[in-house]
Amino acid sequence: MPATVPLIDLTGWYSGDEAARAGVVAAVDRALSEIGFLLVTGHRVPAEVLRGLRAAGKAFFRADDDAKRPYAAPVGVRGWSPPGNESHAGATGVEAPPDLKEVYRFGATFEPPVPGHDEWYGPNVWPAEVPEFERYGEAFAAAARELSDDLLEIFALAAGLEPGFFTERSACPPYSVVVNWYPSLAAVGEPAEGQFRIGQHTDFGSLTVLDREPGYGGLQVQTLDGEWIDAPYVPGALTVNTGDLLARWSGDRWRSTMHRVLPPDPRDADEELVSLVFFHEADPWTVVETLPSELAGPTVYPPVGAGDFLKERLASITV
Repeated sequence: MPATVPLIDLTGWYSGDEAARAGVVAAVDRALSEIGFLLVTGHRVPAEVLRGLRAAGKAFFRADDDAKRPYAAPVGVRGWSPPGNESHAGATGVEAPPDLKEVYRFGATFEPPVPGHDEWYGPNVWPAEVPEFERYGEAFAAAARELSDDLLEIFALAAGLEPGFFTERSACPPYSVVVNWYPSLAAVGEPAEGQFRIGQHTDFGSLTVLDREPGYGGLQVQTLDGEWIDAPYVPGALTVNTGDLLARWSGDRWRSTMHRVLPPDPRDADEELVSLVFFHEADPWTVVETLPSELAGPTVYPPVGAGDFLKERLASITV
C-alpha cells in the first residue's frame, strides 16, 4: 500500500479524450484498490459554494446552545447533533468516549418511487438564524452529487461494467450531507483518554466526498500494516473515499479504509476546523450483490439491502 493518498486530476475525464479518460479510470481504480482514498482536482465543485457553506456552518455552531437546541436531532436524523451524541469508534467494536465534534445534517428530498422507503427522504431543517445555510447547503449537495455520479461511472468502467451500472442503482440516492465542527482545545478542554474529534471508523455507503481544512488535529488514514498516516492536504482538492457498501459490492476489489480525525492539539489551542461531507448511498431498495464481473475482488458476500445495511451501521455509532 502506498504511504500517502494519491492526487488525481479529473480534467482528463471531462476532456472527452479517450486516452485521457482511460488514464483517469486506471488511476482511480489503483487508488481505491491500494488505499481506498484519493484527492481529486478538476472536480467542478465551485469554490464559492464550499466557502459559503463553511462560513454558514461556523456562524451556526458558534451560537450558544440555547439558539441551537431547537434544531437538535438524534444521530442520522436531519438537524443538529450536539456534542456527545456520536462515537464512531463504536462501529469498529471499540469502546471510546464520544467524538469531540458537533454536526449539522441535511439530505436528499426525493419522492421515493418505491413504497416503504420514505424514511430516507423528506424535508430538511434549516437554521432560521443563518439563512445562507440553506442556499449554500443545497448548492453543495447538488454539486457533490454530480461529482459522485461521475465517479461512479469511472468506478463502473474500472470494474469492467457498463458505465451506468452504479448510477442506475443510485437514481434516488438517500445521500446525506454533514457539516462537522471540531471546536478548539481552548473551548473543549483536554480530551479524555482515547478521545478523538472522530474516532477510528470506516464510512458506510458507496462513496464519500469531503472538503476539509488543514490542521494539527486533522484526518489520518490507516495503511494495511496498521500504520496511521496523515492524509495530505492540497488546496482546492477534494478527498474521496470508498465506503463499506461499495467495498462489499466490489468483492473487496476496493477498500473501505479505517480513518480518524485527531483530537485538538496543544500546538494550536485555538484551532477549530469545519469539514463538509457528502455521503453518497445506493437507492435503499437496491439489493447489493458481488459485482457480475471478472474484475470483482475475491470475496463473495451474501446479498444485502442497501437501506438495511446503512441503518445497521448508523445504529453502531449512536451513543
